[in-house]
Formats: sequence, C-alpha cells, structure tokens
Amino acid sequence: MLFTMFLLGLVYLAFLAILAYEGAGLMVMLAFVSIFMLIQYFFSDRLVLMSMGAKIVSESEEPELHQMISRLCAMADLPKPRIAVVDTPMPNAFATGRNPGNAVVAVTTGIRRQLNQAELEAVLAHELTHVKNRDVMVMTIASFLSTVAFFIVRYSFFFGGGSSDRDKGGIWAAFLASVIVWILSSLLIRALSRYREFAADRGSAVITGQPSDLASALMKISGVMPRIPKEDLRKAEGMNAFFIIPAVSGSSIMNLLSTHPPTEKRIAALQKIEREFETA
Repeated sequence: MLFTMFLLGLVYLAFLAILAYEGAGLMVMLAFVSIFMLIQYFFSDRLVLMSMGAKIVSESEEPELHQMISRLCAMADLPKPRIAVVDTPMPNAFATGRNPGNAVVAVTTGIRRQLNQAELEAVLAHELTHVKNRDVMVMTIASFLSTVAFFIVRYSFFFGGGSSDRDKGGIWAAFLASVIVWILSSLLIRALSRYREFAADRGSAVITGQPSDLASALMKISGVMPRIPKEDLRKAEGMNAFFIIPAVSGSSIMNLLSTHPPTEKRIAALQKIEREFETA
C-alpha cells in the first residue's frame, strides 16, 4: 500500500513539474477542481446515500442492526456511525463519510437475506475498518491530481490561452502529460483500493476473531451476484469502490482495472490469517 502511494506521488510530482515547466495557464482549472474535490470530500456521504437510495434508519426501526453495530464499534474502539438500509436484492454493504465522526454504514436488504448473523457481523466489521482507516479521506486525496488530469484532458484547449506557437506547445504538452498521468494514476489508485480491501478484510478478522465468517460471506455474495439482474448491477456500478464486492454487469473484469482483489485471493488471505490466529 505504501509503495503504491509512493509511486502515485512520483507520477504526480512529474505531472506538476511538466505543467510548471510549460507554464500552462491552468490556475483557474486547478481552483475549480480543488473546490470540486472539497465538495466531494465534505458531502460524499450524502451523495453516496442519495445515489443508492439509502435510508437512514433509527434504532427503533432496526434494533437488531443497531445492536450489532454498537457491539462491533465497542470492540473496534469507534464511535457508532449512522446506519442506512438500501432496498435492493443485490447483496452488498458499504461505508462512507470523511472520518469516524461523520460515517455511515449501509447494508442492502439483499445481503441481510443471504447471510447469517455471524457472516453479516463480519461484513459490518469490514466496513467499520474502512471507517477506522479513514479510507474515504485517503482515496479522495489520492485521486485529487488524477481528477485534475481528467479535467485537463477534457478542457485544456479552452484554458490554455494565447495563440503563439509556445502557447500552443504548452497546451499540447499539458494535454499529453495529463493523458499519461490520468492513465497511470487511475491504475495506481485502483491498486491502492485493492490493497485497502485486503486491509479491511484483516481488520474484520481481528475485530470478530473469525476470519472464516468473512470468507463465507464473500463466497455467498460473489455466488449470488451473477444472478442479480444486469439492469440493477449497471445502476450500481458507479459505487463499486465503496462496495464489499463490486457490482459487475459483464461476465468478467480485468484485475488491473478492478477496485477490488479477486474474491479467491481475499479468501486465501483470510485463510492465512486464520492459521496465524490458530498458531498464536
């Protein structure tokens, strides 16, 4: 994870150096993207809940779910997050919020039907680990210059300014550098996301003390996902980075472009953790 972040930092430093050398007039765009990312950072929980049609539920509405999360939060030394439910047959769960004090953990009605209590607790412990590790903040910061590069690719010709050969050369240099940075940073950010999923899986195993429960839950969820209508999967694909198992409408997805490790690798890692617990 640290090595991936180091590589991401090198890519970004090279990007900034090229822009500085070429003198591309991009300050307005940088300011715009900064504001955009701040809005995303501070309002991500509301945007995510709105996009999924999630409903915040009180303890009187979902006493069992609240008790389960309260118990896990006590074990993980976390403040209790808000809890939401999404009415969809797709079995999944996610966490959002910029820090533990503003977190939301959501589950779908589908996952509650598919998993037993121990498996659901393991999934919730995974999501709470994302909260404890401040993964939303980490991924927002990591994706900042990638977003800048994306906007430059789309709008560099409108923000370059001037008509001289040097001005045009600066625009093209910024454009080409942005394309390269956008591609490389997207790959590295997805790699970082995959490593953070492994970290959240380990966190779940430590909190519950039962890695096999999460392994069983992952197998059940991944087994049910292909039977979910493709229309429902397509609607949720934009949320893949948040889900415990990505919603994929196609038959397969390249590991390099995935936000999650292959399920079999996650299960293998959990089995290794279980052996570590047994020998400890």
